[in-house]
Amino acid sequence: MSYATAKLAEEKVFKDPVHRYVHVRDQVIWDLVGTREFQRLRRIRQLGTTYLVFHGAEHSRFNHSLGVYEIVRRIVDDIFAGRPEWDAAERLLVLCAALLHDLGHGPFSHAFENVFGTDHEEYTREILLGDTEVNTVLRRVALDFPEKVAQVIEKTYPNKLVVSLISSQIDADRMDYLQRDAYYTGVSYGHFDMERILRVMRPRAGQVVIKESGMHAVEDYIMSRYQMYLQIYFHPVSRSAEVILNHILKRVKILSEEGYWFKHAPTHFKPFFKNKITLEDYIALDESIMLTYIQFWMQEEDEILRDLSSRFINRKLFGYINMNPQKEPQRFARLQQLFKQAGVDPIYYLVHDSTSDLPYDLYQPGVATGKLPIMLQMINGEVRELSQESSLVDSIAGRLKTDHKVYYPEEILTDYTADEAFKQELHLLLQNS
Repeated sequence: MSYATAKLAEEKVFKDPVHRYVHVRDQVIWDLVGTREFQRLRRIRQLGTTYLVFHGAEHSRFNHSLGVYEIVRRIVDDIFAGRPEWDAAERLLVLCAALLHDLGHGPFSHAFENVFGTDHEEYTREILLGDTEVNTVLRRVALDFPEKVAQVIEKTYPNKLVVSLISSQIDADRMDYLQRDAYYTGVSYGHFDMERILRVMRPRAGQVVIKESGMHAVEDYIMSRYQMYLQIYFHPVSRSAEVILNHILKRVKILSEEGYWFKHAPTHFKPFFKNKITLEDYIALDESIMLTYIQFWMQEEDEILRDLSSRFINRKLFGYINMNPQKEPQRFARLQQLFKQAGVDPIYYLVHDSTSDLPYDLYQPGVATGKLPIMLQMINGEVRELSQESSLVDSIAGRLKTDHKVYYPEEILTDYTADEAFKQELHLLLQNS
């Protein structure tokens, strides 16, 4: 028996609150779970700063990655097995890609990437192909196996059916994180009938299709995703925390470039400041280390860094208004002037942030989109795009929703000046229009 087909003497299971159990029988999967690069995902939260709003949202990318693996395992072992359109030789490949798809995420991914210009997808590839324990395991399957896994995750693998299982508009990645994030945040929006969707999935050349009879379950899934983005992923208070974290990192970077003497030198961040990051530097940084530094920075002499760090650790977050500075440039410019007049640096304390999402990206002939559309297999064998059959999905398809907020410390309205005329103007400008 080769390593690629080797099975554990006894099946291992992880108890999981979403899927009840995650089943592992393949030796390769068990060995990958045990690597230090995969174990590091225990120390990276799935939802970043959202735990400061929904206190249960402490789950990790480790949890999520196991969940995505389990969904894909069920699809290929229970739904696709034996069907002529599915090549069983690609089973282990898609299982590994599902397990490892988030391997390159850094601490508080979005804020971190925004400041340091890193890309978690590039680091996923580096971990898969570099001098790592993960690479050692994958190479035991075949010398070209790490590259194939990377291609599936990067969506460049030739067989798009394999890619679509973990990257499409109804993939295992989304099906896990919607349910998992709903569970840990305590909301009902993300729940949908996954069992029904799995039962009506079918392999087809190029991608997964859904039997027509399962259309209503898919509609429910689309609406669940729509609500989760509005209520959880784009929550304004979570975004406030991310804005502050983002500016903590920016401030530390600027101070380092200016030669500022830190009481607690940001040793782990220096390679990122200089853009000379080794894979070891990247793997060594996780959220526990970052939070430790932020607690250290609460004692720094620099007033801005000290204040922002204290706000983040003690959850003294910014308030916000609905405002797009591009549409109201004069109002925003006047706010900047007033902040400066009060001795408050608007670069760090008057921050515009926007978010946007497509609930469903419909198929448009000749137009490239980010994800494969959801295709329905009709009773007569014809394949049709979801929004052509569902009036519900058609009503939201292709509609990009963008939300603009301006964040600021609410105490500026009371604590920074005794000038009543100043306060009145500031109060008027900081009202939601």
